[in-house]
Amino acid sequence: MTASLPPHDESQQLPQSLRHPGGVHLDSSAHTMDRITSRLGGRLSFVPLDGSRRPAPPALVLVGHGSRDPRALSTVGALAERVRALRPDLPVHLGHIELNAPLLPDTLAGLGTAQAVLVPLLLSRGYHVKQDIPEMAAAASARTRVATPLGPHPLLVETLHARLVEAGWRTRMSKEQRRSSAVVLAAAGSRDPDSDIDTHRTARLLAERLGVPVVPAYATTAAPNVPAAVRALAARGRHRVAVASYFTAPGRFATECAEAAPWIAAAPLGAHPAMADLILHRYDQTVATPETPTTRELAAAL
Repeated sequence: MTASLPPHDESQQLPQSLRHPGGVHLDSSAHTMDRITSRLGGRLSFVPLDGSRRPAPPALVLVGHGSRDPRALSTVGALAERVRALRPDLPVHLGHIELNAPLLPDTLAGLGTAQAVLVPLLLSRGYHVKQDIPEMAAAASARTRVATPLGPHPLLVETLHARLVEAGWRTRMSKEQRRSSAVVLAAAGSRDPDSDIDTHRTARLLAERLGVPVVPAYATTAAPNVPAAVRALAARGRHRVAVASYFTAPGRFATECAEAAPWIAAAPLGAHPAMADLILHRYDQTVATPETPTTRELAAAL
């Protein structure tokens, strides 16, 4: 069994052909074709040219954090269903780090010695990604590999933009409106500096997309919090401040951050179609990365 993280593509940008001068933008037809290709790829990959059937791909295990809010579990479940719809022949399982069943160790135990790719439903690097998930994976009998977290990535920016528009963000603004507008990117927060780096990269990508300042703020540990970020923006003349919810699913932190919004507050990322596309991208990325032998495997080979 292995627990490895492939190289982290921290600031993945879209090709120039899919961007416009205002920032990151996914062309809708290109996005649709990517999804169709992904769906067909999952089916055709089992059939080689000689007509024989290839071995089944590694299972995909979605790793949620877990929450006492029942909306979180239903949201993650809906996201898993979107992934299954895109890749019907791929076994998709769910495991949580804490609070919700099934817990990740139980999910992995149910896989026996099968191969699996663990895709964290987390938005940046931090303790859970670097310690908790790899340790749980290493303790399992299954042959596991751990994908990089979901962020930063342009597909997250697509989802953040969509949620802001749903909440009332205007895609067309006058110059005066744009000068007075800004966004606070509300995230969970972490003591790990890599997590802060990843969140700031997402904020920069979203600022490019919106054409207004985007300031990260945090619900725990890190500073500033959402009220402090709102005050700082107001001091710069930005009085129309929206809160973008940089949380995978609803929960206490997402709710508290939304309540601090002086104008509009977007819903969490949730089961947006772009999130399902991103999960499959992380899975495919990990499968395509050569495996690194574990210490146990190296010792057995000697």
